[in-house]
Amino acid sequence: MTLTGWLALGLGLLAAAAVTLWLTRRARAVLRERFRRAARNAIHQFRTRLARYQLQQHRLAKDVLTRDATVAAAVRAHAAEHGLSEARVWRRVNEYIDEIVPHFNVLSYYKLGYNLAKIVLNLLYKVSVDYQDEAALERIPKHDVVIYLMNHRSNADYIVVAYVLAYGVQVSYAVGEWARVWPLEYVFKSFGAYFIRRRFREPLYHAVLERYVQLITRNSVTQGFFPEGRLSRDGRLGPPKLGLLDYICRTVHDPEFTRDIWFVPVGMNFDRVLEDRSLIRELIDERDRPGRLAQLGTVLSYVTGNLIRLLTGRLKRYGRAAVNFGTPLSLRHWLASAPADVLSWPKERRLPELQKLAEELLDRIGAIIPVTPVPLAAAALLSFEQTAIPKEALLERMDELRDRLLEANGKVVRGGARIGDIWDRAWRMLRMRRLVVVEGDTVVVLPRGRPLLEYYANSIAHLLPIRGPRLPFHKEHEAERDLPRLRTGGWGAGSGA
Repeated sequence: MTLTGWLALGLGLLAAAAVTLWLTRRARAVLRERFRRAARNAIHQFRTRLARYQLQQHRLAKDVLTRDATVAAAVRAHAAEHGLSEARVWRRVNEYIDEIVPHFNVLSYYKLGYNLAKIVLNLLYKVSVDYQDEAALERIPKHDVVIYLMNHRSNADYIVVAYVLAYGVQVSYAVGEWARVWPLEYVFKSFGAYFIRRRFREPLYHAVLERYVQLITRNSVTQGFFPEGRLSRDGRLGPPKLGLLDYICRTVHDPEFTRDIWFVPVGMNFDRVLEDRSLIRELIDERDRPGRLAQLGTVLSYVTGNLIRLLTGRLKRYGRAAVNFGTPLSLRHWLASAPADVLSWPKERRLPELQKLAEELLDRIGAIIPVTPVPLAAAALLSFEQTAIPKEALLERMDELRDRLLEANGKVVRGGARIGDIWDRAWRMLRMRRLVVVEGDTVVVLPRGRPLLEYYANSIAHLLPIRGPRLPFHKEHEAERDLPRLRTGGWGAGSGA
């Protein structure tokens, strides 16, 4: 080939490369514009107010935190204490920032997350939503910061509340380390969730986490977290943890932050908690917690089994998933009655005062926990303290307990229905879980069912003391043999309930 030919070939290749690059950039620009348009449509469809900060959160947060004076002081202290160079400690800080800070994506949250939650929740549950004081929620000023505080019953709590609040609110959750596995980590971060390490006491890490939480609070990011800090193992409300609450409250200590923070209590309850048996096993023996591979196997088996039931038309709902929103509490109103400058006190003096706020918030959450059919039936069954209970007496006891709950302003789901209908809905789940059987006109509590009945009854025990202190769960419950001999058939098998 002549020199002219080589030059022509080279020019042709350069032209082809230039055209390919232009087409690639053009295609990317078109895709970006389509994604932006879809994101804008999603925001309009869900009537959501998003601060510009939320769409640029990762870049802005990293820039602010690396220039933060509190973080810098923590770096110097950590370097001096451990004999490390500040450059090395800053690298660790950057790792913490990348670990904590999410990269919120509108399409991921409102297209993928919402639609997936809608499908899954409506396949598994009938979702109920109620408001104890809707007028008070509507009176919260639009420019103020809203924090949702929830009781922690199930890992499905994240999905339920996000689904219920999707029209109007995007909630940024504090998520534990359990979700830091692929692909959950990427998914949760794209939903705007930030990760926290529980029981990790390093001051440097907590300096970064505290300043990040205060940064998003100052920028009006709506947050959700669980004051108990972890899933309830016995079904009861647990004692409050103060870490995140302290971080959020201390935001108002910043003189440039002039708005208010509103804590909205959220009560949740389920006719079936997906993890209930695993939680009870951990309560009996904390060493009985399965490893990650065993947990993954359980999840895959559960998903596969339910998928087969769905495809064969045999999938049945797990009853109710109920959410109740309570009366919000203004932080500045609470501070007006607290000791002066309490938020500027040293931590050891400050936390006992914040404990009072945490307990008040937890009391508000407990007061609005919905009473679904299974917890009501479990409470009635256990109130007899015997194995075999006449069905008529059980229905009378359920009716009595419901009346007492309504008198105490408790939220009984479908509280106006016939008590027989409520029992029928509970019975479907109790029978499916093999917790009780019906022999003629008698309801019999099976030995292996008692711990689960205790678990569900405990979810409303603070609303309705049904008897004296109960014995803790113990494997001896599974060893009872003093049951009447059961025959096949009977009311339960043939009722079609």
